[in-house]
Amino acid sequence: MLPATAALSLPEKCATLRANLLRLPGAVVAFSGGVDSTALLHACREALGDRCVAVTADSPSLPRAELAEACALARDLAVRHVVVPTHELERPGYQANAGDRCYFCKKELFVTVAQRRAEIAPADWVVVYGAITDDLGDHRPGQRAAAEHGVQAPLVDAGFAKTDVRAYSRTHGLRTAEKASFACLSSRVPYGTKIDAAVLARIEAAETVLRELGFRQFRVRHHDALARIEVGSDELPRAFELRLQLGQRLRAAGYTFVALDVFGYRHGAMNDLLLEPRP
Repeated sequence: MLPATAALSLPEKCATLRANLLRLPGAVVAFSGGVDSTALLHACREALGDRCVAVTADSPSLPRAELAEACALARDLAVRHVVVPTHELERPGYQANAGDRCYFCKKELFVTVAQRRAEIAPADWVVVYGAITDDLGDHRPGQRAAAEHGVQAPLVDAGFAKTDVRAYSRTHGLRTAEKASFACLSSRVPYGTKIDAAVLARIEAAETVLRELGFRQFRVRHHDALARIEVGSDELPRAFELRLQLGQRLRAAGYTFVALDVFGYRHGAMNDLLLEPRP
């Protein structure tokens, strides 16, 4: 169910967000460097000043390029940034890669923050993360982990949808305003296929190829020996032009077969496997 604030205008949502943040003693922001968490970190910095800290979970599921960008963004916003190693790959529930994989990932982050709280922030500072109203209707097991650990979602509470987050980001000159959507590398693996560091490294190597070739919105979906490439629909013609280069370079990254998905990038495409088969 959407919060009542979802019906507000963007200026009203921004005012609500700021008012809510000002009530906090301080904020520990779960920060991935994506569009939503960057906007939230900026809002926390504007409202709370030095009473906020960004925390990024570092594990094999996070590409090195995304970690470097998160570090650069935190510097741009003049926010103290703590990178904490997390070990979700050691959790059997995460390795099994069932439909609730994200629960174990978020739980690992929130438990790690709690364990290292003394070095991260004062005990009364509230942990917040960048969930938005668009997430409320999607398959998001991580929301359950957040609720269990008392983690708040200020953007949801203020009624922010993705369009609002991007508009806020443009208004404040955030370079993530038009950044493509991103999710952890494990989201490229079909549910039920076991996840390990070697699989994630192969996916990262494959996606590095697309990044280096200048594609903006992309995923390399892992199907054992097969890599299925998704790119934005507007980028499909270029991908077809580069199909031989893509095939050769992804084979060098460790895949035997390489396919280009004719439907292009689809948000949460792997969630289709959780649905009942269509007749």
